[in-house]
Amino acid sequence: MRLLLTEMLRAIGVRNIFEAIDGAEALQMMRRVPIDIVITDLKMGLLGGIEFVKLLRRSPDSPNPFAPVLMVTGHSTMRRVQDARDAGVNEFLTKPVTGRGLVHRLTQLIDQPRPFIRCEGYFGPDRRRHVAAGYKGPWRRDEDAISIDSDFG
Repeated sequence: MRLLLTEMLRAIGVRNIFEAIDGAEALQMMRRVPIDIVITDLKMGLLGGIEFVKLLRRSPDSPNPFAPVLMVTGHSTMRRVQDARDAGVNEFLTKPVTGRGLVHRLTQLIDQPRPFIRCEGYFGPDRRRHVAAGYKGPWRRDEDAISIDSDFG
């Protein structure tokens, strides 16, 4: 998978590509080399993708907690996607990976970055993707509107 992704990245003009066997090696590499975008697999050696992203986002000695992360996996169940999202993954790409899919996700990372938020138990990109066109208020969930209405009703 690393070889395939490397070839796809080279085909679209990416020149500086660094590879790691697992999340632990990736964290060490990121301490030595500035990395613009991280592409990680869900399943890796000793330190898997979700654990890697949690450390990248939350560890006090993280080399870059704001690095955009694209997770690639063949395990695209809703639970896995939610686990990745809750760890702080920016984008998710399922296998089999296509050049078009890779370019689309990378373009989203670059052209549509999401703001980072910090709250109890989470630090990473804002997990809420959709904002109503005319909405200008602070609340974004249906439950927020219900609790506001019941507090003032």
